[in-house]
Amino acid sequence: MTVAVIAVDGASGARLADVLRDGGVEVRLTVDAAAPAAAAVDAMRGRAAAELLGELARADLLVVTADRRALTAQLVEACDRLEVRIVAVCAGTAERRLAAMFGVDACDADAPVEQLLHRPAAAAPDTALARGRVITVWGAAGAPGRTTVAIELACELARDGRHVALVDADVHAPSIAPATGLADEGPGFAAACRQAERGTLTGAELSRISVSLGDVDVLTGLNRPGRWPELGHDRVVAALEHCRGWADDVIVDVSSSLERDEEIVSDLEGPRRNAATLAALAASDLVVAVVAADPVGVSRFVRAHAELRAAIGATPVRILVNKLRTATLGLDARGQVRRTLERYCGVDEMWFLPWDAKATDAATLAAQPVAHVAARSALAAGVRRFVGEAIEPAAAEKTRAARAGRGSVAFPRRRPRVA
Repeated sequence: MTVAVIAVDGASGARLADVLRDGGVEVRLTVDAAAPAAAAVDAMRGRAAAELLGELARADLLVVTADRRALTAQLVEACDRLEVRIVAVCAGTAERRLAAMFGVDACDADAPVEQLLHRPAAAAPDTALARGRVITVWGAAGAPGRTTVAIELACELARDGRHVALVDADVHAPSIAPATGLADEGPGFAAACRQAERGTLTGAELSRISVSLGDVDVLTGLNRPGRWPELGHDRVVAALEHCRGWADDVIVDVSSSLERDEEIVSDLEGPRRNAATLAALAASDLVVAVVAADPVGVSRFVRAHAELRAAIGATPVRILVNKLRTATLGLDARGQVRRTLERYCGVDEMWFLPWDAKATDAATLAAQPVAHVAARSALAAGVRRFVGEAIEPAAAEKTRAARAGRGSVAFPRRRPRVA
């Protein structure tokens, strides 16, 4: 049985409660329109606020008046965490716009019970439309610079005017939010996964739960690694599929481990810690494999390369050697890494990023991407070269032409060449 809380003032609230009860819904509570929003902001306001939040935690549905004092970002976030569906009661066009802004269902005050209980059927995806591309950034254990590379790739791809999304799907050490100064208390990618499983994830909802990093929309990661069961395999695949229709390029930062633990656990249907990584890699159109340019980093990558190939099959891989310097490898560091990967991994094409401590330290201090604080640094130039030569979007020429047609300056990229 569906359990509901009604937050509508006056006789309208009583009428909606009667309508829902007649439809077989258990109405736990009927309160003033602004009461849930106030309780979501401060549960210590009193016993009534605490009881209201307790009822919301046990509910499946919240029917609330669509006005700015009753329908707030804090309330929507709280309901996301509690997995409570919100239906906004709208009196006109302005209220429906407010509901659409928050990505919640809207209905009229005299809506039938069926409309309150059942969300509108999602429109079938238009396969004729161009779908975005998923690019997963992976690296072997340690700190090869996966997160830094993912952030810089997203910023560089967004320079062409494309809509780029950056997703933190790392279940061991999510770090995009702290690295970029973004709050990680919002819904983020976990909320997108939950809604994708329920069939309620839309482009408008992705825009609502994402946070802006310049021209990049970010779906932040888990604020506590212990929440990793929320990023199940099927959830991640479904969420990334929706992201394809929302953004032109989706950059996914994942953890390093590729282990499949089915053989060492008794519950074969239970959640898997590394399912998010394996799901993102399986859903990718392109994988960027990051190698730390030091003896330990190269050794770890060589050992993990076979597992990576087994996990992604025929998906293209671009090898990006990061933190290149002679201090750890001696003379001809680039040549040593190239010969090692050619010999032990069969890789004949790779790109290099320099060790640029000054730029990365400045970015860490400012909690911003290197592209924002040191756009002329050697690291930023290396990322631009890598994107232009290795993963330039197929639609980049069309995008630049469109921007030029609007009077914008088109920045040509250099012609690809083998690194």
